[in-house]
Formats: sequence, structure tokens, C-alpha cells
Amino acid sequence: MKSFRNQAPRPKKNRLVVGRDAVIKALESGMALERIYLQSTVHGPVIDTVKQLAADRLVPINKVPVEKLNFFNVHNHEGCVAMIARVQYQDVQQIIDVVVDQGKVPLLLILDGITDVRNVGGIARSAYAMGVDAIVIPERGIAALNDDAVLTSAGALEHIPVCRVGSLVKLVEDLHLNGIKVFATEMKASENIASCDFTIPSAIVLGGEEKGIQPALLQVCDARCRIPMTGDFDSLNVSVSAGIVLYEVLKQRQAAS
Repeated sequence: MKSFRNQAPRPKKNRLVVGRDAVIKALESGMALERIYLQSTVHGPVIDTVKQLAADRLVPINKVPVEKLNFFNVHNHEGCVAMIARVQYQDVQQIIDVVVDQGKVPLLLILDGITDVRNVGGIARSAYAMGVDAIVIPERGIAALNDDAVLTSAGALEHIPVCRVGSLVKLVEDLHLNGIKVFATEMKASENIASCDFTIPSAIVLGGEEKGIQPALLQVCDARCRIPMTGDFDSLNVSVSAGIVLYEVLKQRQAAS
């Protein structure tokens, strides 16, 4: 039998919504949910309703064996448990509109496939300190913004706007409609971050620890840039990279103001 005890700490029971009807009510009420865990063998009309509501609200569903649900140490879960989000997800367009109305130059940070919760927390900490207007994450393939993420971020995740979208490729298309240039950070890029103009409306994409930025997303970005390094070391930790790139943005914008 597969054990889940070493994969993640058990969430507190007050962070869980337990049972099919309870999860449906939470979804219908607009409660912010981080993700839903469905037992892989359950099916039927009620489960279909859970899936449809979750899809409409961009709440990820993880299909798991019953052992995962039993690990939560809750009773009568009926093969369905949801985790309440620690952050309130916001709408990207609304954030952009507010920033522009305030006379500011938008700065967004896009996280693609970053699965280490400590890296997400560290990135959020730097983003908040460096004036990022919002962090945008995909519906899937991202570390859960749980208690550990909030703790690692030193509380920044509770203060900086976070937006969750179904497709990062579609997001880039929407950003282009708003006049926002999208920069992809890539180790092998020819352009140095210091030569990029971050004083314009900008969004910066950071790729995952293992695979980097997905090819489809990389293809629609406007520019690719790298952090200059001496020696032949392969790459920096993504959280460290975020801090370096965002400091360059801050430096340029302060010099231009």
C-alpha cells in the first residue's frame, strides 16, 4: 500500500470540506478552494456535478486512491474532499484595470510548472517586496498555495494578489490585448536581463524547477532573457532567479521615475 505520510503534512481539519454535498455547496457559494480530491473509483451524477462546478470555477481536481482521502483522517468523506484556499484568487483583467486606473505601469509575474511549495513562497516574498502587481498561476501543475507556502512567503501570499487561470497561453494573448509585453526567463536566451526594457507594461514568466517554461508558452512570449552568470554552472534556483530579475525591474523603474 502506498504511503502519503512523507509526501506532505496532513492539513488541519478546519481547512477541509468533507463529503460530496458539502463540496458542492462550497463551490456554489463561491468559497475559494485550492483543489478537490476525488477518489479515483467514484462516479455518478453527483460526482459529475462536482466536476462541472469545479471546471467552471477553475478549481483543480486530483483523482486519488482512497488511501489519500483516509490520510486526511476525516470520516464519511464519500470519496470527495476539498481543501480550502489560503488565498483569495482574483481576476487578472480586474487587477490590470485597477493598476492602470491608478496611473501605474503593470508588472505581473507568471509561474509555469513550479511545484516546490518553498519556491512558490520565496517567489511571492520577493514579488511583494519588489512591487509586483499580481502573481498568475495555472489551474494545474503548480504547488498548492497551502499553509507551508504562506509560511515560506512570510505572509506575502496573503497580501499580494494571486490569479489562477485555465491556460497560460491564453493569458499571454489577453496580456497582449492590454499592451503588456511578456518576457520569458530562459537560461540559454541570448539577451541579458539588463538589456531588456522593463519600464514598459511587463509580465515575466518563470519556469518550473525540472522542465522550465513549457514550449507552447515560450513560443507566444515576446522576448527571452537570461540572468548573466560567470563560470559554467547550469542554473539558479527559481526563487533566487525571481529575486534577481525583479530587482532589475525595480532598478530600471526607479531610475526612470
